[in-house]
Amino acid sequence: MPTLDPTDLKILLELIHDPRIQIGELAEALGIARNTAQTRVRRLLRAGVLHDGGREIDLEAVGYDVVAFVTIEVTHRELDGVVGALRLLPQVLEVHEISGRGDVWCRVVATDTHNLQSALRQILRIKGVIRTETVLALHTHIPYRTEPLIRRLAQAVPGTPTRPKQLSGRGGGPAEGS
Repeated sequence: MPTLDPTDLKILLELIHDPRIQIGELAEALGIARNTAQTRVRRLLRAGVLHDGGREIDLEAVGYDVVAFVTIEVTHRELDGVVGALRLLPQVLEVHEISGRGDVWCRVVATDTHNLQSALRQILRIKGVIRTETVLALHTHIPYRTEPLIRRLAQAVPGTPTRPKQLSGRGGGPAEGS
């Protein structure tokens, strides 16, 4: 894992806030030289912290290499409060209300299993949470992607040019949602 200093972290935060920011705008927002911003972004790309042209952050590369999927059973009258409390936990990347077993599904990241245990305890302390079930991700075979769906839509429209399929498996993930 590369060592990230405060400037690197500020760059990542700016890219999350505005994935389309230009290098000049990034430099101005951070109060650093344009060349410094460009060099830092290139270094983050080479280190694997950034993917997809510098717009997707690899959380594993910055130390969050434990990924868990947590199904939460909730007292229904407390659902809004549970979702609001989950929003305040930085390790919770996404939350979905689901059908089937459980009521809410979350993707949670952690630096190690002790850090995950701490996050799970925070979740269990939320008013309205009855119980949780946690499954650890061992390996990501297909990361979040949107490109195949958009390619299918584009192929359905006559005259829409499409690029050949890339073999990298990457394609349109959110900036923070690695």
